[in-house]
Amino acid sequence: MTTMESLIGLVNRIQRACTVLGDHGGADGTLPTLWEALPSVAVVGGQSSGKSSVLESIVGRDFLPRGSGIVTRRPLVLQLHKTEEGRPEYAEFLHLPNRRFTDFSLVRKEIQDETDRLTGKTKQISPVPIHLSIYSPFVVNLTLIDLPGLTKVAVEGQPDSIVHDIENMVQSYVEKPNCIILAISPANQDIATSDAIKLAREVDPTGERTFGVLTKLDLMDKGTNALDVLEGRAYRLQHPWVGIVNRSQADINKNIDMIVARRKEKEYFATSPEYSHLSSKMGSEYLAKLLSRHLESVIRARIPSITSLINKTIDELESEMDHLGRPIAVDAGAQLHTILELCRAFDKIFKEHLDGGRPGGDRIYGVFDHQLPAALKKLPFDRHLSLQNVRKVVSEADGYQPHLIAPEQGYRRLIESALNYFRGPAEASVDAVHFVLKELVRKSIGETQELKRFPSLQAELAAASHEALERFREDSRKTVLRLVDMEASYLTVDFFRKLPQEVEKTGSPAAPTIDRYTDGHLRRIASNVSSYISMVSQTLKNSIPKAAVYCQVREAKRSLLNHFYTQVGKKEGKQLSQLLDEDPALMERRLQCAKRLELYKNARDEIDAVSWAR
Repeated sequence: MTTMESLIGLVNRIQRACTVLGDHGGADGTLPTLWEALPSVAVVGGQSSGKSSVLESIVGRDFLPRGSGIVTRRPLVLQLHKTEEGRPEYAEFLHLPNRRFTDFSLVRKEIQDETDRLTGKTKQISPVPIHLSIYSPFVVNLTLIDLPGLTKVAVEGQPDSIVHDIENMVQSYVEKPNCIILAISPANQDIATSDAIKLAREVDPTGERTFGVLTKLDLMDKGTNALDVLEGRAYRLQHPWVGIVNRSQADINKNIDMIVARRKEKEYFATSPEYSHLSSKMGSEYLAKLLSRHLESVIRARIPSITSLINKTIDELESEMDHLGRPIAVDAGAQLHTILELCRAFDKIFKEHLDGGRPGGDRIYGVFDHQLPAALKKLPFDRHLSLQNVRKVVSEADGYQPHLIAPEQGYRRLIESALNYFRGPAEASVDAVHFVLKELVRKSIGETQELKRFPSLQAELAAASHEALERFREDSRKTVLRLVDMEASYLTVDFFRKLPQEVEKTGSPAAPTIDRYTDGHLRRIASNVSSYISMVSQTLKNSIPKAAVYCQVREAKRSLLNHFYTQVGKKEGKQLSQLLDEDPALMERRLQCAKRLELYKNARDEIDAVSWAR
């Protein structure tokens, strides 16, 4: 095999591999990434211009659907692979990867059936391509894209938009700078009205990418010829025009062999008075070789940019593989080690959130600096120490005897009942810290890249963390409530001893008269209790955060996963495997990434080897 055949064959193999891996044209007909960087040949022409006949002549096989009107209703990406002499010819469809077609009439039927599968048995079109590979000793290595024929009007059964739909679909292929345009025009029509040439001129005004093909030369009116076109006088292109003689309808009806048809085509040009001087540069065989030579030169010119794209893509794929992680070992010890490493990675991020390396931990400070003081300020002490309630509590505390000097029991009852109000903010602070810690667990699991592969382990870690946080919350709740209860169980005596004694205007201590229940006296009681409550409030405002941090935050940093470590150490190999059961979508993504990486590396090595061969 020559260097040219090797290089074009390599491109075909790469394009085939790209197609198999999904790195190919999508539903909109575009060909992205490496597919787009590799040159291919798009066959463009009006309906009934002879496109199918040209393709069949190049392949040497009768395999395309035929009929009147629009026959090609989906793009056909046709890859020709030259095989060694004596090898059997066969075809393969991408959508039927395990089936080889040796009967090319069945290839025609499958193209028709696969077209109908998307479009129905109508005259609708679809931009989703059909991918067909033909392996034969009688072809040259080429990738040809057969596109629906351009039309000027919609016929019955077609939407009014079909004219523009077909043109847009064809244009999406031919406008790409690496696309070689094979513009098919019938010789028995004025070249000025050629749909193919019109479209090619729009996307390739200099004609550098366009090859003009003139079909149906044998059907021209007697006394006329196409020399003005073929010799470049009527419409000049950068590349020479090629004339083709298609099989007649009678030949098709008689199933004339394509090899025989090629021989008859050669005889036509060799014996034609008008075209004999051009016979060496006419015909389907010459066209195939011309395209192959041009394709080889384009590939050589594109090798630096193709190699650059491949290297860039390899770097991106290797980075993605690192991000996705390598496959997990089956050994239980290795799996346990992996789980512990993943836990440490999560724990490290969780601690960074608490210590300030990552955002979120500051919300705990916000609980103590804003939420707790605000909650303490909202406690209903004004209502509790209202004149009416103080009178009620003091009177009830005296029983059947009025107090003598100071309403001690009244004071105690007012203070103790007031201190109960602190239980709410204390528990709310614990709950608020708990909520922040749970949220930080969730964020930390999401930010641990290594864990993204293992949804089961994520769920187990989240459950174990929440269970631990619940224990810490309960301990913290008991602690802060004890702080409140401690304040209620023993009042600070010195505070009340320092209160000024009430004296009458005479200067002697007040006597136990009804005046003890005056509004002024009750207001002083309320004021004294309020002062004491304020002192306790300040104390709790400082001690509740200490308790919450000690019981919740400190323990979360120290022992969030301790219980989980104990439990996971007892698990058997099968249970460990279940924890490391990856997301199927991610496993598939890694598999596809690995295949693409292998494809691109092989492509780089082969391009390097072939491009430097002499």
